[in-house]
Amino acid sequence: MYKIIDNYFPTLQGIINAKNRLKNIIFNTPLQKNNFLSEKYNANVFLKREDLQIIRSYKIRGAYNKIKSLSSFHLKNGIVCASAGNHAQGVAYSCKKLKIPGKIYMPNTTPKQKIDRVEKFGKKYIEIILIGDNFDAVNFEAIKDCKKNKKLFIHPFDDTKIIEGQATIGLEILQQSNVTIDYIFIPIGGGGLISGVGSYFKHFSPETKIIGVEPTGAPSMSYSLKNGKVLELNEIDRFIDGASVKKVGELNFKICKKILYDIKTVPEGKVCTTILDLYNLEAIVAEPAGALSISALDFYSKEIKGKNIVCILSGGNNDITRTEEIRERSLLYEEKKHYFIVKFPQRSGSLKEFINNVLGPKHDISYFSYSKKTSREEGPAIIGIELIDKKEFPKLLEKMNKHNVNFQYLNKNPDLFRVLI
Repeated sequence: MYKIIDNYFPTLQGIINAKNRLKNIIFNTPLQKNNFLSEKYNANVFLKREDLQIIRSYKIRGAYNKIKSLSSFHLKNGIVCASAGNHAQGVAYSCKKLKIPGKIYMPNTTPKQKIDRVEKFGKKYIEIILIGDNFDAVNFEAIKDCKKNKKLFIHPFDDTKIIEGQATIGLEILQQSNVTIDYIFIPIGGGGLISGVGSYFKHFSPETKIIGVEPTGAPSMSYSLKNGKVLELNEIDRFIDGASVKKVGELNFKICKKILYDIKTVPEGKVCTTILDLYNLEAIVAEPAGALSISALDFYSKEIKGKNIVCILSGGNNDITRTEEIRERSLLYEEKKHYFIVKFPQRSGSLKEFINNVLGPKHDISYFSYSKKTSREEGPAIIGIELIDKKEFPKLLEKMNKHNVNFQYLNKNPDLFRVLI
């Protein structure tokens, strides 16, 4: 029997209603056992493939459920949302399906690829407004529009109908699985996904340990839980854009307080390594937020051994233009790429000596920036060295010191690193 823990939890009837509304809109994404991950962690690891959804993200579930549940009276002036990502696509797709006018506010900095996808899903039923340079500015303008023109704002996560729509993923997982699920790893941005899936699991699979996963650069739920109330972060790293918010929802916070077994923050570089592994080894295209849950497995490797694990792969809208940045962040995290300022003597042959004396067969210069200065004994160059194995790094430093190379290591100097690289 489904028992509501508190009155702010989604109801079973609400989740069933959401599933019925979504019946001809989405399909039940597969719950697939992943052999590579299962062997790596000596466990049974299953992926819930929301990256295969119609908009390549779970967000369609909450957006459509919310909009479809509204009366014609509420919809007469149209709807508004603020998003540069999957929520915008979910709202746009819903507007087209339901033939409802929608306004979608996006930052001026939104890549054209994302704008094109929103236009593709919404067609003539949506209007895209590009304004401001970040989400906070966009959100402010969208809400202002709603108040002025009596339109309805479709929140990306802090809304019961949104949560009930996302909860249908939990319903599907338990229908699809023929084993007891010991752990479920769920990404957290604003908290809509984990609130929905976590609520359903808490009632129908109470033995399952629910683990939320956040990016290290945007630990908004962790921060709020630690302080016992919803607080806004001053700054965040927006690299994992689908899960980077300054402030989680009030509803989502209350639910997470009741359902979480643990919460883990994962470095962005680790997520990048996961994205590359999924693509190179499994031919799976995951966006940064989509790879979050899988990235957390390393930190629980001993605990999950021999267990049945589910990771929600929440989305696959990865921009191909970000590939180089993803690779760079991965190499830095894996300690396979190192940057130095090297002060070379300004004479012929000094670079050749550095290459011959310091670099070995497992070292590769992947970045070099130098400009000769007149009337100086030394000239600084910025050098990026890529290693096949991170164990080579101590040997590299040893050789540099042995041959009296005048250098400064940049990887551990974030302020200087950001300016120079």
